Amino acid sequence: MNDTYSPVPELNQLNELQERLEGEFISDGFELIEFGEPRHDGWSDAPEFLDGFLPFAYANSSGSFYALWRVDDRTDLSTLPVAVFGDEGGIHLIACTPRDLFRQLACDRPLWVDWGGVDFGAYEGYHRDGDRRRRAHETYLAWLDQTFDLAPPDDPNELVRAAERELGARFTSWVGRFVEGV
Repeated sequence: MNDTYSPVPELNQLNELQERLEGEFISDGFELIEFGEPRHDGWSDAPEFLDGFLPFAYANSSGSFYALWRVDDRTDLSTLPVAVFGDEGGIHLIACTPRDLFRQLACDRPLWVDWGGVDFGAYEGYHRDGDRRRRAHETYLAWLDQTFDLAPPDDPNELVRAAERELGARFTSWVGRFVEGV
């Protein structure tokens, strides 16, 4: 039996880090979940919709989650865009690739998502209280630099806007075939 977390090498590396950190969050509300576990089946029961997303992580502490969007038939899943499903509603693109999401997570800011949009809010500070939490995030920043030579963006929402510019119309059209109000 294969005990690899996912078919995405970058997510496997992140899973290894998460395991080393023994449950401490690398970023506000972010937590890997079982890869591909269907969490989006309440949105549409159309097989094409269900097969179009690969959930992989919680996005916040209230149930929003991240999923890779199978925008096409590419075999390299590490190049797929990342969508977020909001616990208050809304499905939005958030990053062009998992690596862009990793950079967003480096900002350690809470994520707000609903039908109206998606936004990384201002840093609130509570999630870094305590030495273990602070060390977990610092460990993540060092890992991101050493593993991928990546750093946090000045504004994680710029990467949201970049994904929207690149794929937003296509995403809205595709999701709109299955979910009303997108």
